Amino acid sequence: MNIKNTAVAVLLVAGLLLISGCDQAEKAAQQMLSKTAETAKQAIDDTHKAAEQALSDATGGLIEKKQPEPESQETSNAI
Repeated sequence: MNIKNTAVAVLLVAGLLLISGCDQAEKAAQQMLSKTAETAKQAIDDTHKAAEQALSDATGGLIEKKQPEPESQETSNAI
């Protein structure tokens, strides 16, 4: 009977460790996705600025730059 009690205790502890490990993995994955999204947004912004500069250089500044429209709440929450 003592062996069964020990086995049950070991299984419970192993289950708790597994659940704890899953939580840590989920948090790490969320942080990684957040950093990846921020990096992608920065790359898009940099590309947009470079495209605007190239267009300005190509047209000799003949085309005026439009002021950006304020982002709607939907657009901000898309990522």
